[in-house]
Amino acid sequence: MKERYFDSKLKIFALSSNRPLAQKIADEVGVELGKLAVDRFSDGEIQINIEESIRGDNVYVIQSTSAPVNDNLMELLILVDALRRASAKTINVVIPYYGYARQDRKARSREPITAKLVANMLQNSGVDRVIALDLHAAQIQGFFDIPVDHLMGAPLLADYFLREGVAKEAVVVSPDHGGVVRARALAEFLKAPIAIIDKRRPKANVAKIMNIIGDVKGKKCIMIDDMIDTAGTISKGAQALMDAGAKEVYVSCTHAVLSGPAIERLAAAPIKEVVVTDSIRLPEEKQIAKIKQVSVGPLIGAAIKRINENRPVSPLFNERFKQEGEAN
Repeated sequence: MKERYFDSKLKIFALSSNRPLAQKIADEVGVELGKLAVDRFSDGEIQINIEESIRGDNVYVIQSTSAPVNDNLMELLILVDALRRASAKTINVVIPYYGYARQDRKARSREPITAKLVANMLQNSGVDRVIALDLHAAQIQGFFDIPVDHLMGAPLLADYFLREGVAKEAVVVSPDHGGVVRARALAEFLKAPIAIIDKRRPKANVAKIMNIIGDVKGKKCIMIDDMIDTAGTISKGAQALMDAGAKEVYVSCTHAVLSGPAIERLAAAPIKEVVVTDSIRLPEEKQIAKIKQVSVGPLIGAAIKRINENRPVSPLFNERFKQEGEAN
């Protein structure tokens, strides 16, 4: 752990979704994780007890709302209620992965906008600030009427590719038209051109590739997305890039959801490496040799210190965020 942080009124608590990441964040800030107990009644109800005083403290709660999504979301809401009733000065929730983010609009009649519902639940429970990482849709920030600090994974991913020498002869590839802004952000860090995979999605988790826009022949292609779920789009995209003459294909994303057949698809696809962050805890059975992890702990820790000291967070977006190394 770094030298102890000077502000004794800053507290960081970790719930169940990703305690290893929470520990890295606390180490970066220079505080110990707060003491709390998370238990369940025999019928599955969640019970949380805060085991230290937090009266008048600025509290930061680390919780990704990844699978099991509903359990992790309920844990977060229950802890926020407990913090409010225990007289915390401010309640700041750090959500490295925001579940339900893909339900951010009405794509068909009579559909809910569940990302907005989750925002309402958090805000109404007593949250004062949200710190999120690479939201699936940037407009989710506008679903809240409280401050939202939206951190970006591109500086971390860029650092990895620059350290590993992949940036030479690289072209950054967006797997669809909607990801062009994300691809351009990474390309600016790597000083590389971009290409776009033109695809159609007839239904959820099903993609059909139509064309590749841009020059990928003889290039090291770096596909980037905010998340990899079932890996159908990524594996098909990698094959399309190789068929178009790419030299190598790398895949990068912030959120390694990796559900269903994702691991098998990634293992079988013509992909050299899959570079992800630890915004979602990666269980041992999903840690295959192709997958390399970089930690968002230092980035989130730096953001927490800046927020707590009323300093701007934007400098963290404008330059490569250097890491000492990567897991796996």
